[in-house]
Amino acid sequence: MKELIDTGNLPKHIAVIMDGNGRWAQNQGAARIFGHRNAIKAVREVTEGCAELGVGFLTLYAFSTENWARPEFEVRALMELLVQSISNELPTMLKNNVKLDTIGDTDSLPRSCRNTLAEAIEATKDNTGLNLILALGYSGKWDITQAAKKIAEDVKNGVITPEQINEEMLATKLATKSRPEVDLMLRTGGDHRISNFLLWQLAYAELYFYENLFWPDFRREHLYEAIAAFQNRERRFGKTGEQIKANSAK
Repeated sequence: MKELIDTGNLPKHIAVIMDGNGRWAQNQGAARIFGHRNAIKAVREVTEGCAELGVGFLTLYAFSTENWARPEFEVRALMELLVQSISNELPTMLKNNVKLDTIGDTDSLPRSCRNTLAEAIEATKDNTGLNLILALGYSGKWDITQAAKKIAEDVKNGVITPEQINEEMLATKLATKSRPEVDLMLRTGGDHRISNFLLWQLAYAELYFYENLFWPDFRREHLYEAIAAFQNRERRFGKTGEQIKANSAK
């Protein structure tokens, strides 16, 4: 599948909803956390696959604001697993020139998580390859709300006027800031929804759903499959197909 990919026409930004860890574990008669532990290989596969191809940005929906409502023992186990995984994967990120960052309300995370994240972000800050972004304590509604609050503060303090507010300004106040909007969103687990993920940034993203694949089973070939499908789609951005073809011919 990799040989079918046009490396001159890659999505600049891929986002992933890593769904199905719990169901994967339950299908094997194990506790849900067993699925989360076995998802680390899938994270490594999609990260290394994007890095090798030359994708610029990869955002992984690691923990949503809604996930705080899960059973306390599962949340605690997820936080411990996050710390362990980042520590274990840091040498690989450095080797592959991956730059790590986060978006979301990270102040809500346990101190051990915040400290480990800060250390990994600092260690990889000068890397120039793939930008790997972990969405933690994140939701699209939270993101737009906190952007609106920032703009309201600027208006209140006389920094800007209401007439100056536009889409470009709001985008700079989002957690993703100057990063490009998402071109391709992947979701495993069979569900067909975006689950409050990057609501603004997904405005014109192509969506790719894996019907019978849970996240722990995701491998590089599944990434190639989605990118190949992406490259065969006509992205019109509100225009007609004829307009797109005319512009491409110029």
